Amino acid sequence: MKHTIKYFSILCITLLCSCGKWIDVQPTDRISEDLLFSSREGYLKALNGVYVEMADPSLYGQFLTAGSVDAMGQYYVLGRHNNPYFYFGTFDYTAAINKSGFEGVWQKSYSIIRNLNILLEKVGEAPTAVLPEPYFSLVKGEALALRAYIHFDLLRLFGPAWSASEKVVPVMPYYLKASKEIAPLYSSVEVMDLVLADLIAAQEYLRKADPILSTGIGNQNGTNGDNSLNYRQYRLNYYATNLLLSRAYLWMNDKTNAGALAKETIALVQTDQNPLFPFVTSADAMNISLPDRLFTSEVMFAMYTINRVEVYNNLFSPAINPSIRLAPNAGNTDVTRVNAMYDDQNDYRRKIWEPYALTGTTLTTNQKFKDDVDGPGRYMIPLLRVSELYLIAAECSTDLTEGLTYINALRLHRNAFSLTAATSAALQQIITSEYRREFVCEGQQFFYYKRLGFTELPNHVGLTGTKPMPLNSYRVPLPESETSLRQ
Repeated sequence: MKHTIKYFSILCITLLCSCGKWIDVQPTDRISEDLLFSSREGYLKALNGVYVEMADPSLYGQFLTAGSVDAMGQYYVLGRHNNPYFYFGTFDYTAAINKSGFEGVWQKSYSIIRNLNILLEKVGEAPTAVLPEPYFSLVKGEALALRAYIHFDLLRLFGPAWSASEKVVPVMPYYLKASKEIAPLYSSVEVMDLVLADLIAAQEYLRKADPILSTGIGNQNGTNGDNSLNYRQYRLNYYATNLLLSRAYLWMNDKTNAGALAKETIALVQTDQNPLFPFVTSADAMNISLPDRLFTSEVMFAMYTINRVEVYNNLFSPAINPSIRLAPNAGNTDVTRVNAMYDDQNDYRRKIWEPYALTGTTLTTNQKFKDDVDGPGRYMIPLLRVSELYLIAAECSTDLTEGLTYINALRLHRNAFSLTAATSAALQQIITSEYRREFVCEGQQFFYYKRLGFTELPNHVGLTGTKPMPLNSYRVPLPESETSLRQ
Protein backbone atom coordinates (compact mmCIF):
# COMPACT_ATOMS: atom_id res chain seq x y z
CA MET A 1 0.00 0.00 0.00
CA LYS A 2 1.06 3.62 -0.35
CA HIS A 3 2.32 4.93 2.95
CA THR A 4 2.43 8.67 3.43
CA ILE A 5 3.47 10.77 6.41
CA LYS A 6 0.55 10.71 8.78
CA TYR A 7 -0.26 12.40 12.03
CA PHE A 8 -2.86 11.49 14.63
CA SER A 9 -6.14 13.16 13.76
CA ILE A 10 -7.87 15.47 16.19
CA LEU A 11 -11.14 13.67 15.58
CA CYS A 12 -9.61 10.35 16.52
CA ILE A 13 -8.40 11.73 19.83
CA THR A 14 -11.29 13.93 20.89
CA LEU A 15 -13.87 11.17 20.60
CA LEU A 16 -12.56 9.59 23.79
CA CYS A 17 -10.74 12.44 25.49
CA SER A 18 -11.38 16.03 26.27
CA CYS A 19 -8.75 18.16 24.62
CA GLY A 20 -7.63 21.65 25.55
CA LYS A 21 -6.44 24.58 23.47
CA TRP A 22 -2.99 23.05 23.16
CA ILE A 23 -4.17 21.16 20.05
CA ASP A 24 -5.17 24.34 18.25
CA VAL A 25 -2.23 24.31 15.84
CA GLN A 26 -1.77 24.57 12.08
CA PRO A 27 -2.90 22.80 10.03
CA THR A 28 -6.17 22.83 11.96
CA ASP A 29 -7.11 19.21 11.24
CA ARG A 30 -3.82 17.62 12.39
CA ILE A 31 -1.70 17.50 15.50
CA SER A 32 2.01 17.83 15.01
CA GLU A 33 4.04 14.98 16.44
CA ASP A 34 6.31 17.27 18.44
CA LEU A 35 3.39 18.88 20.22
CA LEU A 36 1.49 15.64 20.69
CA PHE A 37 4.41 13.89 22.38
CA SER A 38 5.49 16.75 24.60
CA SER A 39 3.47 15.54 27.60
CA ARG A 40 2.24 12.37 29.25
CA GLU A 41 -1.27 13.41 28.32
CA GLY A 42 -0.24 13.55 24.68
CA TYR A 43 1.03 9.97 24.66
CA LEU A 44 -2.16 8.74 26.30
CA LYS A 45 -4.34 10.67 23.88
CA ALA A 46 -2.39 9.26 20.94
CA LEU A 47 -2.97 5.72 22.23
CA ASN A 48 -6.66 6.49 22.80
CA GLY A 49 -6.82 7.69 19.23
CA VAL A 50 -5.68 4.29 18.00
CA TYR A 51 -8.51 2.58 19.87
CA VAL A 52 -11.03 5.03 18.43
CA GLU A 53 -9.81 4.39 14.90
CA MET A 54 -10.02 0.64 15.46
CA ALA A 55 -13.71 1.12 16.33
CA ASP A 56 -14.37 2.58 12.88
CA PRO A 57 -17.16 0.74 11.01
CA SER A 58 -14.64 -0.30 8.34
CA LEU A 59 -12.83 -2.35 11.00
CA TYR A 60 -13.98 -3.63 14.39
CA GLY A 61 -16.89 -1.22 14.63
CA GLN A 62 -18.81 -3.38 12.14
CA PHE A 63 -17.04 -4.96 9.15
CA LEU A 64 -14.76 -7.34 11.07
CA THR A 65 -17.23 -8.15 13.82
CA ALA A 66 -21.01 -8.13 13.33
CA GLY A 67 -20.98 -7.33 9.63
CA SER A 68 -19.24 -8.80 6.60
CA VAL A 69 -16.90 -11.27 8.32
CA ASP A 70 -19.77 -12.64 10.42
CA ALA A 71 -21.78 -13.09 7.21
CA MET A 72 -18.83 -15.13 5.95
CA GLY A 73 -19.32 -17.29 9.05
CA GLN A 74 -22.71 -18.36 7.58
CA TYR A 75 -25.04 -17.28 10.36
CA TYR A 76 -27.70 -15.85 8.05
CA VAL A 77 -29.94 -16.69 5.11
CA LEU A 78 -28.56 -14.74 2.15
CA GLY A 79 -30.64 -15.93 -0.76
CA ARG A 80 -30.95 -12.70 -2.71
CA HIS A 81 -28.36 -10.99 -4.87
CA ASN A 82 -29.61 -7.56 -3.81
CA ASN A 83 -28.56 -8.31 -0.24
CA PRO A 84 -25.09 -6.72 -0.02
CA TYR A 85 -23.92 -9.50 2.28
CA PHE A 86 -24.77 -12.17 -0.29
CA TYR A 87 -21.38 -11.60 -1.92
CA PHE A 88 -19.56 -12.06 1.37
CA GLY A 89 -21.54 -15.16 2.26
CA THR A 90 -20.72 -16.67 -1.13
CA PHE A 91 -17.05 -15.56 -1.07
CA ASP A 92 -17.36 -13.69 -4.37
CA TYR A 93 -14.20 -11.62 -4.03
CA THR A 94 -14.66 -10.14 -7.50
CA ALA A 95 -17.81 -8.26 -6.47
CA ALA A 96 -17.32 -4.51 -6.17
CA ILE A 97 -18.71 -4.38 -2.62
CA ASN A 98 -16.26 -7.06 -1.48
CA LYS A 99 -13.28 -5.41 -3.13
CA SER A 100 -14.19 -2.05 -1.61
CA GLY A 101 -14.76 -3.49 1.86
CA PHE A 102 -11.50 -5.43 2.02
CA GLU A 103 -9.63 -2.48 0.54
CA GLY A 104 -10.97 -0.41 3.43
CA VAL A 105 -9.80 -3.00 5.97
CA TRP A 106 -6.32 -3.05 4.44
CA GLN A 107 -5.89 0.71 4.17
CA LYS A 108 -7.33 1.52 7.59
CA SER A 109 -5.37 -1.23 9.32
CA TYR A 110 -2.02 -0.15 7.95
CA SER A 111 -2.81 3.48 8.70
CA ILE A 112 -3.36 2.53 12.34
CA ILE A 113 -0.22 0.39 12.33
CA ARG A 114 1.74 3.39 11.08
CA ASN A 115 0.37 5.50 13.92
CA LEU A 116 1.32 2.77 16.39
CA ASN A 117 4.84 2.73 15.00
CA ILE A 118 5.10 6.51 15.35
CA LEU A 119 3.94 6.15 18.93
CA LEU A 120 6.40 3.35 19.66
CA GLU A 121 9.29 5.33 18.20
CA LYS A 122 8.39 8.34 20.32
CA VAL A 123 7.99 6.19 23.45
CA GLY A 124 11.55 4.91 23.07
CA GLU A 125 13.27 2.27 25.12
CA ALA A 126 13.10 3.65 28.66
CA PRO A 127 10.91 5.84 30.86
CA THR A 128 11.48 9.59 30.75
CA ALA A 129 10.44 12.61 32.77
CA VAL A 130 7.67 13.19 30.22
CA LEU A 131 6.53 9.55 30.23
CA PRO A 132 7.50 7.91 33.53
CA GLU A 133 6.38 4.56 34.87
CA PRO A 134 3.80 3.09 34.96
CA TYR A 135 2.73 5.00 31.84
CA PHE A 136 5.82 4.14 29.81
CA SER A 137 5.35 0.37 30.17
CA LEU A 138 1.59 0.64 29.82
CA VAL A 139 1.67 2.64 26.59
CA LYS A 140 4.47 0.59 25.08
CA GLY A 141 2.91 -2.72 26.07
CA GLU A 142 -0.51 -1.85 24.67
CA ALA A 143 0.95 -0.42 21.47
CA LEU A 144 3.00 -3.57 20.83
CA ALA A 145 0.00 -5.80 21.54
CA LEU A 146 -2.22 -3.73 19.24
CA ARG A 147 0.34 -3.86 16.44
CA ALA A 148 0.36 -7.65 16.76
CA TYR A 149 -3.44 -7.84 16.99
CA ILE A 150 -4.00 -5.96 13.74
CA HIS A 151 -1.26 -7.72 11.77
CA PHE A 152 -2.54 -11.09 12.99
CA ASP A 153 -6.09 -10.36 11.85
CA LEU A 154 -4.81 -9.21 8.46
CA LEU A 155 -3.00 -12.54 8.14
CA ARG A 156 -6.08 -14.50 9.18
CA LEU A 157 -8.08 -12.68 6.53
CA PHE A 158 -5.69 -12.25 3.60
CA GLY A 159 -3.32 -15.12 4.27
CA PRO A 160 -3.74 -18.85 3.68
CA ALA A 161 -4.79 -21.39 6.25
CA TRP A 162 -1.76 -22.70 8.14
CA SER A 163 -0.15 -25.67 6.40
CA ALA A 164 3.32 -26.97 5.64
CA SER A 165 3.17 -25.87 2.00
CA GLU A 166 1.32 -22.56 2.39
CA LYS A 167 2.94 -21.12 5.50
CA VAL A 168 6.21 -20.40 3.66
CA VAL A 169 4.59 -18.51 0.76
CA PRO A 170 5.00 -14.68 0.83
CA VAL A 171 1.74 -13.15 2.03
CA MET A 172 1.80 -9.62 3.45
CA PRO A 173 4.02 -6.91 4.92
CA TYR A 174 4.67 -6.50 8.64
CA TYR A 175 5.62 -2.94 9.50
CA LEU A 176 7.92 -2.39 12.47
CA LYS A 177 8.75 1.22 11.63
CA ALA A 178 6.85 4.27 10.43
CA SER A 179 8.95 4.40 7.28
CA LYS A 180 7.64 5.43 3.88
CA GLU A 181 9.48 2.48 2.35
CA ILE A 182 7.38 -0.43 1.13
CA ALA A 183 8.06 -3.48 3.26
CA PRO A 184 8.58 -6.88 1.62
CA LEU A 185 5.90 -9.55 1.68
CA TYR A 186 6.57 -11.93 4.54
CA SER A 187 5.44 -15.54 4.70
CA SER A 188 2.89 -16.68 7.28
CA VAL A 189 5.75 -18.13 9.36
CA GLU A 190 7.61 -14.82 9.30
CA VAL A 191 4.47 -12.81 10.10
CA MET A 192 3.61 -15.07 13.01
CA ASP A 193 7.16 -14.90 14.35
CA LEU A 194 6.79 -11.11 14.47
CA VAL A 195 3.30 -11.37 16.00
CA LEU A 196 4.65 -13.64 18.74
CA ALA A 197 7.63 -11.36 19.34
CA ASP A 198 5.38 -8.31 19.73
CA LEU A 199 2.98 -10.13 22.05
CA ILE A 200 5.71 -11.61 24.25
CA ALA A 201 7.34 -8.19 24.56
CA ALA A 202 3.94 -6.66 25.31
CA GLN A 203 3.41 -9.23 28.07
CA GLU A 204 6.62 -8.14 29.77
CA TYR A 205 5.78 -4.46 29.70
CA LEU A 206 2.19 -4.99 30.82
CA ARG A 207 3.25 -7.34 33.60
CA LYS A 208 5.17 -4.42 35.10
CA ALA A 209 2.50 -1.78 34.83
CA ASP A 210 -1.02 -2.94 34.03
CA PRO A 211 -3.33 -1.93 36.90
CA ILE A 212 -5.56 -4.89 36.08
CA LEU A 213 -3.01 -7.03 37.94
CA SER A 214 -3.41 -5.08 41.16
CA THR A 215 -6.75 -3.27 41.17
CA GLY A 216 -8.82 -5.17 38.61
CA ILE A 217 -10.64 -3.94 35.52
CA GLY A 218 -11.44 -0.58 37.12
CA ASN A 219 -14.84 0.12 35.62
CA GLN A 220 -15.26 3.43 37.41
CA ASN A 221 -14.07 6.98 36.94
CA GLY A 222 -10.65 7.83 38.31
CA THR A 223 -9.64 10.67 40.59
CA ASN A 224 -10.23 14.11 39.08
CA GLY A 225 -11.56 12.53 35.93
CA ASP A 226 -8.26 10.80 35.10
CA ASN A 227 -9.23 7.45 33.57
CA SER A 228 -5.86 6.59 32.06
CA LEU A 229 -5.54 3.60 34.40
CA ASN A 230 -9.20 2.59 34.43
CA TYR A 231 -11.67 0.69 32.24
CA ARG A 232 -9.19 -2.03 31.39
CA GLN A 233 -11.81 -4.08 29.51
CA TYR A 234 -11.58 -1.42 26.81
CA ARG A 235 -7.80 -1.73 26.56
CA LEU A 236 -5.66 -4.61 25.32
CA ASN A 237 -4.65 -5.45 28.88
CA TYR A 238 -2.26 -8.06 30.21
CA TYR A 239 -4.75 -10.92 30.47
CA ALA A 240 -6.32 -10.15 27.09
CA THR A 241 -2.82 -10.20 25.60
CA ASN A 242 -2.38 -13.68 27.08
CA LEU A 243 -5.55 -14.82 25.34
CA LEU A 244 -4.45 -13.24 22.06
CA LEU A 245 -1.10 -15.01 22.31
CA SER A 246 -2.89 -18.30 22.97
CA ARG A 247 -5.08 -17.68 19.91
CA ALA A 248 -1.95 -17.01 17.86
CA TYR A 249 -0.30 -20.24 18.98
CA LEU A 250 -3.44 -22.17 18.07
CA TRP A 251 -3.50 -20.60 14.59
CA MET A 252 -0.01 -22.06 14.13
CA ASN A 253 -1.30 -25.44 15.35
CA ASP A 254 0.98 -25.16 18.39
CA LYS A 255 -1.48 -26.77 20.76
CA THR A 256 1.12 -27.28 23.47
CA ASN A 257 1.77 -23.58 23.99
CA ALA A 258 -1.80 -22.53 23.19
CA GLY A 259 -3.30 -24.92 25.72
CA ALA A 260 -0.75 -24.26 28.45
CA LEU A 261 -1.23 -20.48 28.25
CA ALA A 262 -5.03 -20.77 28.11
CA LYS A 263 -5.12 -22.98 31.19
CA GLU A 264 -2.66 -20.74 33.02
CA THR A 265 -4.76 -17.66 32.26
CA ILE A 266 -7.98 -19.37 33.34
CA ALA A 267 -6.35 -20.14 36.68
CA LEU A 268 -5.40 -16.47 37.05
CA VAL A 269 -8.67 -14.81 36.09
CA GLN A 270 -11.30 -17.36 37.10
CA THR A 271 -10.48 -17.94 40.76
CA ASP A 272 -13.33 -19.36 42.81
CA GLN A 273 -13.30 -16.53 45.36
CA ASN A 274 -12.85 -13.46 43.19
CA PRO A 275 -12.95 -14.06 39.41
CA LEU A 276 -11.67 -11.11 37.41
CA PHE A 277 -13.97 -11.88 34.46
CA PRO A 278 -16.89 -13.67 36.12
CA PHE A 279 -19.40 -15.60 34.05
CA VAL A 280 -22.72 -13.89 33.48
CA THR A 281 -25.36 -14.61 36.10
CA SER A 282 -28.82 -15.93 35.35
CA ALA A 283 -30.31 -12.74 36.75
CA ASP A 284 -28.36 -10.61 34.28
CA ALA A 285 -28.66 -12.87 31.24
CA MET A 286 -32.41 -13.35 31.68
CA ASN A 287 -33.28 -9.87 32.92
CA ILE A 288 -36.61 -8.94 31.35
CA SER A 289 -36.08 -5.21 30.95
CA LEU A 290 -32.29 -4.91 30.49
CA PRO A 291 -30.82 -8.32 29.61
CA ASP A 292 -27.05 -8.60 29.41
CA ARG A 293 -26.90 -10.01 25.88
CA LEU A 294 -23.12 -9.49 25.65
CA PHE A 295 -22.26 -11.19 28.97
CA THR A 296 -20.26 -8.04 29.64
CA SER A 297 -18.48 -9.22 32.79
CA GLU A 298 -16.76 -11.95 30.71
CA VAL A 299 -15.33 -9.62 28.07
CA MET A 300 -11.56 -9.33 28.33
CA PHE A 301 -11.08 -6.73 25.57
CA ALA A 302 -13.64 -4.67 23.69
CA MET A 303 -14.06 -1.65 21.50
CA TYR A 304 -15.88 1.31 23.01
CA THR A 305 -18.06 3.22 20.57
CA ILE A 306 -20.98 5.51 21.24
CA ASN A 307 -22.10 4.71 17.68
CA ARG A 308 -22.75 1.02 18.36
CA VAL A 309 -26.47 1.58 17.82
CA GLU A 310 -25.62 2.04 14.15
CA VAL A 311 -24.46 -1.58 13.98
CA TYR A 312 -27.95 -2.69 14.95
CA ASN A 313 -29.60 -0.10 12.72
CA ASN A 314 -27.42 -1.02 9.72
CA LEU A 315 -27.59 -4.80 10.00
CA PHE A 316 -30.39 -6.20 12.13
CA SER A 317 -33.16 -3.70 12.82
CA PRO A 318 -36.63 -4.88 11.76
CA ALA A 319 -37.01 -1.46 10.13
CA ILE A 320 -34.48 -2.50 7.46
CA ASN A 321 -35.86 -3.83 4.20
CA PRO A 322 -35.89 -7.64 4.63
CA SER A 323 -34.00 -8.11 1.37
CA ILE A 324 -30.92 -6.36 2.76
CA ARG A 325 -31.19 -7.27 6.46
CA LEU A 326 -29.06 -9.92 8.16
CA ALA A 327 -31.63 -12.46 9.31
CA PRO A 328 -31.73 -16.21 10.10
CA ASN A 329 -34.68 -16.68 7.73
CA ALA A 330 -36.40 -15.05 4.76
CA GLY A 331 -37.85 -12.20 6.82
CA ASN A 332 -40.35 -13.93 9.07
CA THR A 333 -40.55 -15.69 12.45
CA ASP A 334 -39.14 -19.04 11.31
CA VAL A 335 -36.51 -20.14 13.86
CA THR A 336 -35.51 -23.45 12.24
CA ARG A 337 -31.99 -22.19 11.54
CA VAL A 338 -31.70 -20.66 15.02
CA ASN A 339 -32.92 -23.78 16.80
CA ALA A 340 -30.42 -25.88 14.87
CA MET A 341 -27.60 -23.87 16.48
CA TYR A 342 -28.62 -24.70 20.05
CA ASP A 343 -28.83 -28.19 21.50
CA ASP A 344 -30.43 -26.78 24.65
CA GLN A 345 -33.18 -24.23 24.10
CA ASN A 346 -32.61 -22.89 27.64
CA ASP A 347 -29.13 -21.72 26.62
CA TYR A 348 -28.69 -18.05 27.57
CA ARG A 349 -27.04 -17.41 24.21
CA ARG A 350 -30.23 -18.19 22.34
CA LYS A 351 -31.91 -15.16 23.87
CA ILE A 352 -30.35 -12.80 21.32
CA TRP A 353 -32.71 -14.18 18.66
CA GLU A 354 -36.01 -12.55 19.51
CA PRO A 355 -39.30 -11.86 17.71
CA TYR A 356 -39.96 -8.21 17.01
CA ALA A 357 -43.42 -6.95 16.11
CA LEU A 358 -43.90 -4.37 13.37
CA THR A 359 -47.11 -3.05 11.89
CA GLY A 360 -48.63 -5.99 10.10
CA THR A 361 -45.77 -8.44 10.66
CA THR A 362 -43.40 -10.04 13.17
CA LEU A 363 -39.73 -10.77 12.47
CA THR A 364 -37.07 -12.81 14.21
CA THR A 365 -34.10 -10.51 14.75
CA ASN A 366 -30.59 -10.68 16.13
CA GLN A 367 -30.76 -8.29 19.07
CA LYS A 368 -27.29 -8.80 20.52
CA PHE A 369 -26.43 -5.16 19.80
CA LYS A 370 -29.88 -3.71 20.33
CA ASP A 371 -29.55 -0.29 21.96
CA ASP A 372 -30.98 -0.35 25.47
CA VAL A 373 -30.58 2.93 27.30
CA ASP A 374 -28.90 2.14 30.63
CA GLY A 375 -28.32 -1.41 29.40
CA PRO A 376 -25.10 -3.24 30.32
CA GLY A 377 -22.24 -2.67 27.89
CA ARG A 378 -24.28 -0.25 25.81
CA TYR A 379 -21.23 0.97 23.87
CA MET A 380 -19.26 -2.29 23.91
CA ILE A 381 -18.21 -4.44 20.94
CA PRO A 382 -16.47 -7.55 22.34
CA LEU A 383 -13.24 -8.72 20.72
CA LEU A 384 -11.78 -11.15 23.28
CA ARG A 385 -13.78 -12.98 25.93
CA VAL A 386 -12.97 -15.46 28.66
CA SER A 387 -15.00 -18.28 27.10
CA GLU A 388 -12.41 -18.53 24.31
CA LEU A 389 -9.85 -19.57 26.92
CA TYR A 390 -12.07 -22.52 27.83
CA LEU A 391 -12.56 -23.50 24.19
CA ILE A 392 -8.83 -23.34 23.50
CA ALA A 393 -8.08 -25.34 26.65
CA ALA A 394 -10.63 -27.97 25.59
CA GLU A 395 -9.28 -28.24 22.04
CA CYS A 396 -5.68 -28.47 23.19
CA SER A 397 -6.25 -31.00 25.96
CA THR A 398 -4.63 -34.35 25.29
CA ASP A 399 -6.97 -35.98 27.78
CA LEU A 400 -10.58 -36.38 26.64
CA THR A 401 -11.98 -36.08 30.15
CA GLU A 402 -10.08 -32.86 30.77
CA GLY A 403 -11.31 -31.40 27.47
CA LEU A 404 -14.91 -32.17 28.37
CA THR A 405 -14.40 -30.60 31.78
CA TYR A 406 -13.57 -27.26 30.17
CA ILE A 407 -16.48 -27.52 27.73
CA ASN A 408 -18.98 -28.39 30.43
CA ALA A 409 -17.69 -25.65 32.72
CA LEU A 410 -18.56 -23.20 29.95
CA ARG A 411 -21.92 -24.82 29.22
CA LEU A 412 -22.84 -24.78 32.91
CA HIS A 413 -22.58 -20.99 32.81
CA ARG A 414 -24.68 -20.89 29.66
CA ASN A 415 -27.52 -22.79 31.33
CA ALA A 416 -26.95 -25.74 28.98
CA PHE A 417 -26.80 -29.41 29.94
CA SER A 418 -23.49 -31.25 30.17
CA LEU A 419 -22.24 -33.31 27.25
CA THR A 420 -20.19 -36.45 26.80
CA ALA A 421 -17.91 -37.51 23.96
CA ALA A 422 -16.45 -40.91 23.27
CA THR A 423 -13.69 -39.73 20.94
CA SER A 424 -11.51 -36.69 20.25
CA ALA A 425 -13.36 -36.20 16.97
CA ALA A 426 -16.67 -36.04 18.84
CA LEU A 427 -15.19 -33.49 21.26
CA GLN A 428 -14.04 -31.36 18.29
CA GLN A 429 -17.59 -31.41 16.90
CA ILE A 430 -18.83 -30.12 20.25
CA ILE A 431 -16.20 -27.37 20.22
CA THR A 432 -17.29 -26.37 16.72
CA SER A 433 -20.88 -25.97 17.89
CA GLU A 434 -19.79 -23.99 20.93
CA TYR A 435 -17.77 -21.57 18.78
CA ARG A 436 -20.82 -21.04 16.59
CA ARG A 437 -23.02 -20.26 19.58
CA GLU A 438 -20.48 -18.21 21.47
CA PHE A 439 -19.21 -15.64 18.96
CA VAL A 440 -22.26 -14.38 17.07
CA CYS A 441 -21.55 -10.78 15.97
CA GLU A 442 -17.88 -11.07 16.97
CA GLY A 443 -16.35 -12.15 13.65
CA GLN A 444 -14.64 -15.33 14.82
CA GLN A 445 -16.57 -18.18 13.17
CA PHE A 446 -15.11 -17.73 9.68
CA PHE A 447 -11.59 -17.87 11.10
CA TYR A 448 -12.44 -21.03 13.04
CA TYR A 449 -13.61 -22.75 9.86
CA LYS A 450 -10.52 -21.50 8.02
CA ARG A 451 -8.07 -22.63 10.70
CA LEU A 452 -9.43 -26.17 10.60
CA GLY A 453 -10.00 -26.28 6.84
CA PHE A 454 -13.72 -27.07 6.81
CA THR A 455 -14.80 -28.23 3.34
CA GLU A 456 -18.51 -27.90 4.14
CA LEU A 457 -20.24 -24.92 5.74
CA PRO A 458 -23.84 -24.14 6.68
CA ASN A 459 -25.86 -23.26 3.60
CA HIS A 460 -26.52 -19.55 3.08
CA VAL A 461 -29.68 -20.05 1.02
CA GLY A 462 -31.68 -22.39 3.25
CA LEU A 463 -32.77 -22.88 6.82
CA THR A 464 -30.87 -26.16 7.03
CA GLY A 465 -28.22 -28.08 5.14
CA THR A 466 -24.63 -27.45 4.10
CA LYS A 467 -22.70 -26.32 1.03
CA PRO A 468 -19.21 -27.18 -0.23
CA MET A 469 -16.40 -24.80 0.67
CA PRO A 470 -13.34 -24.75 -1.62
CA LEU A 471 -10.25 -24.21 0.50
CA ASN A 472 -9.03 -21.41 -1.77
CA SER A 473 -12.18 -19.43 -0.94
CA TYR A 474 -10.91 -18.88 2.60
CA ARG A 475 -8.18 -16.57 1.36
CA VAL A 476 -9.22 -13.00 0.56
CA PRO A 477 -7.09 -11.62 -2.31
CA LEU A 478 -4.73 -8.76 -1.51
CA PRO A 479 -6.29 -5.41 -2.44
CA GLU A 480 -5.34 -3.79 -5.72
CA SER A 481 -3.71 -0.89 -3.88
CA GLU A 482 -1.14 -3.37 -2.57
CA THR A 483 -0.66 -5.59 -5.60
CA SER A 484 -0.25 -2.59 -7.91
CA LEU A 485 2.88 -1.62 -5.99
CA ARG A 486 4.48 -5.01 -6.55
CA GLN A 487 4.02 -5.51 -10.30
